[in-house]
Amino acid sequence: MKKFKETLKNKPTLYVLTKKDKADSDKTACWLKHYENGSNMAISIDARSSSEIKKVLKSASLMMKEKREKDAKKGLKPRPIKTMIVGIPNVGKSTLINTLCGKKVAVVGDKPGVTKSQQWTRINQTLELLDTPGVLWPKLDNELYARHLAYIGTIKDEVVDIEELAVCLLDEL
Repeated sequence: MKKFKETLKNKPTLYVLTKKDKADSDKTACWLKHYENGSNMAISIDARSSSEIKKVLKSASLMMKEKREKDAKKGLKPRPIKTMIVGIPNVGKSTLINTLCGKKVAVVGDKPGVTKSQQWTRINQTLELLDTPGVLWPKLDNELYARHLAYIGTIKDEVVDIEELAVCLLDEL
């Protein structure tokens, strides 16, 4: 996360927490508060809902309003907002893109690692998205965190012992 923050230090960032319909609303509210500061915004959506998707477009436009106004004063035509969608595997990045586009442009699956490469997608006249494969930390030192990521499907089944993982989950529950 530190490296990610360094890369985006001067860029406005919109954090979109997907799978709102499956998340604890109180914990989601805490995360939204955590991520929202300065030029950063945070919203929570169900990425499959076209009515909720409007929040993404509205938030992105709001974040870029000041820059667009400056460009207009200089006589520059508005260019599409170029954005990058980043997240851990299997959190709904491709579903979000497909719903934004109103058609299937990104392959979706119920397992991590479906998106294999980066791909630009034009959402509309004002927004372009760079879809990226899911990212995880290079080394998961904390066994508990690694197990929790595996429980929610962010780590490929082929690299974990599913039966052992199921026993650990039952023990935790």
